[in-house]
Amino acid sequence: MGSRGRLLYYILITIAVALITYNAIISSTVTLLNPGLPGRRGGLPFRSSSDPVVEVPLERRAEAGTARRRLFHTAVTASDSVYNAWQCRVMYYWFKKVREARPDSEMGGFTRILHSGRPDKLMDEIPTFVADPLPAGTDQGYIVLNRPWAFVQWLQKADIQEDYILMAEPDHIIVKPIPNLAKSGVGAAFPFFYIEPKKYESVLRKFYPQDRGPITDINPIGNSPVIIEKASLLKIAPTWMNLSLEMKKNQEADKAFGWVLEMYAYAVASALHGVGNILHKDFMIQPPWDLEIDDKYIIHYTYGCDYDLKGQLTYGKIGEWRFDKRSYTQKPPPQNLPLPPAGVPQSVVTLVKMVNEASANIPNWDMF
Repeated sequence: MGSRGRLLYYILITIAVALITYNAIISSTVTLLNPGLPGRRGGLPFRSSSDPVVEVPLERRAEAGTARRRLFHTAVTASDSVYNAWQCRVMYYWFKKVREARPDSEMGGFTRILHSGRPDKLMDEIPTFVADPLPAGTDQGYIVLNRPWAFVQWLQKADIQEDYILMAEPDHIIVKPIPNLAKSGVGAAFPFFYIEPKKYESVLRKFYPQDRGPITDINPIGNSPVIIEKASLLKIAPTWMNLSLEMKKNQEADKAFGWVLEMYAYAVASALHGVGNILHKDFMIQPPWDLEIDDKYIIHYTYGCDYDLKGQLTYGKIGEWRFDKRSYTQKPPPQNLPLPPAGVPQSVVTLVKMVNEASANIPNWDMF
């Protein structure tokens, strides 16, 4: 090989070594960078951008396993009357059936808060917390005043596992699984057309002074149905109780608010503590005025349902067919209530069918 051949040979060798060295350096650099890339682990091959670990920010990984469901505890206050007892039995029957059908729902535990001060016949049938009633004469014949006082006791003494609470009532029937409609720091509530803070501003300013904010801060709600964080309710409940008592003692407020006085007290207490509410008109329906179930979660049967045999509403006049919870203050409704005539709205038909199913399947329905 001549001198020129040797020179060319050494040049090619040098270039080859340089290329090998360059590739080795690049390869080692990529390997060293992998552990520092988002979602990478040392020694593992490259993953596509669709990998969920890559797309979820590092600070949110811990939340992914714990934020699946925001459970709420359903709480219902009641007296030991037969009237409240059969309603609670129907309510709890449907609570269990709906929750069992959807075990992945956000419906947690259930408690009947019994404000009679003593156990009753339903202790083994319905999870129950026994609360003391108000001192004799305090409610002035308005038994609903025991409700906020019962909640205060339950919140202070019971071991409530869930972070949210649904305040419900005995005459609520759950139609389908209720999601947690509340948000952090904000409750979820049903808006009532007859709760009118603006109309009664002069009265409410005695309890919600001008310097606290506009009267529109008071939402048109009661305390039920409401889903709220337990921490917020712990603050609101004592104020709700005290305001209820103050309003009852105030002649102007008592006259203005009447049977919904305690509802106004809750709305004001919520505003005083700066807890707003998302108003969900689809939270529940109230037959006979609401005609269809649609996407509602609760049937509230507070009004009587009276119809003639042609299916026409005769509200204010006892109908040829009727269902009114007030007809059953001394004993539960009989099993297998007759269904309404043709033409009666779906909401009323569904209500009667659900009461019938509950009474047919609850042991010892006629125990009272």
